[in-house]
Parts: sequence; structure tokens; C-alpha cells
Amino acid sequence: MIGSISGFDWDEGNRAKCCKHGLSLKDIEHLFHGTIAVFPDPRHSAAEERFAAIGETADGRKAFVIFTLRQKNGLTFIRPISARFMHRKEVEHYEKETARARQRR
Repeated sequence: MIGSISGFDWDEGNRAKCCKHGLSLKDIEHLFHGTIAVFPDPRHSAAEERFAAIGETADGRKAFVIFTLRQKNGLTFIRPISARFMHRKEVEHYEKETARARQRR
């Protein structure tokens, strides 16, 4: 799904929306440089294909980011649409599923 990514597509609109829940642009970009789980988001993909990413910020907090991929001049960029820290129950579920996946390997 995500091949070669050239960077991030930020503008006034998505910066404000992504940061309103306490994540910085640096937090969001760090999440994509680590290990993430990516899922399609078909309910919100009417105008463009969207994805949900779950991962960790540099300080180890779990975060949830909705994003799309944008093409510019033949290059692919991640365009975050919204971002927030995961709630406690979401973190517990994520950690439980991650542990199960590790056991299956």
C-alpha cells in the first residue's frame, strides 16, 4: 500500500486539525517513521482513499492518525487529516492484539 514516500503534505487546514488534540507535527511524523499498523478507512473514503494508522510518538504514547496519500510532481506524500492520542481502552486493546501477533510469529 505505502511504497516510497517523499514526505508529508502540510498546510494551514490539516496542521490545525491534527494539532487540536495535543499532537505536534513532529509527533505525527515520528509515528510514521516507526512501526505502525495501517488499516483502510472505507467509511470515510468517498472523495479519496483514506487510511488509519496506529503507532507511537517519540515519548511512547500511542496515537491514531487518519491520512491519505497525495501525488505531487510524480512523488507520493502522506497527508494527515486528523490525529489524536489513543484512549486507555484503545491502548489496552492495541497492546493485547500486538502481543497476540508476536506470539503467532
